[in-house]
Amino acid sequence: MIDIKRLAKMGGGGAAEELHIQRQIVLPWSEAFRISIRNVTLRLGRAVITAAGVILGIAFFSSVCTSKVIQDGLAASEALQIQALAAATGGTSEELGSGSAAADIQERKAQQARQLWLVIMSLLVCGVGITNSMLMSVTERFQEIGTMKCLGALDVFIVRLFLIEAATIGVLGSVVGLILGHLAMLLIFSLKEGFSTAAKMDWSVMLIYLAIGLAIGTVISLVAAVPPAMRAARMRPAVALQSEI
Repeated sequence: MIDIKRLAKMGGGGAAEELHIQRQIVLPWSEAFRISIRNVTLRLGRAVITAAGVILGIAFFSSVCTSKVIQDGLAASEALQIQALAAATGGTSEELGSGSAAADIQERKAQQARQLWLVIMSLLVCGVGITNSMLMSVTERFQEIGTMKCLGALDVFIVRLFLIEAATIGVLGSVVGLILGHLAMLLIFSLKEGFSTAAKMDWSVMLIYLAIGLAIGTVISLVAAVPPAMRAARMRPAVALQSEI
């Protein structure tokens, strides 16, 4: 019988078979970050569309949190005024109060619960929109992905590129959304309750909410980008290069 392996060695195939990859070249994070930023800049229109979902979702989250902090600050300020008036007149806080404070608190809690549910739904819609946009980005870049893989780019590098792009869009979109939502609610309450509203807020709590919003926007963007990134990494170079968009 014909020994195919021996023929392959005689024809020079043995050298290729005996060669082993000693070291794989992995591009550093700085290079991946540079390429990702360039891709975001070149596809600025799609990046803006993707970021719009993050901006709207986080802006709604920021507006709800700002409204809660402002209402709590106004309630605390009103309670202090009632206590000061009670101390000055010799009455009690209950007598000087509106009598419907408990009902107002219950109504405010119910409203905040409804707003929390709306925030969760809006963030889920935001994640779906980011996933769809990133999938379209992968489809548009089939040939680019195939070229990078033919040049030796590892799967982990492809995944890293898309995750950095998603994180960049998530951070920028979250920052813009937090600012817009916060300023909108602050302006509304300032016009309704007076421009001393900002002084009555607990800014330490507000900063915590803003940090949470930034983290939520970034995490949602990263999680939503995982399926598109995995799809891009699993593509075969030949199939990617033959694709026409």
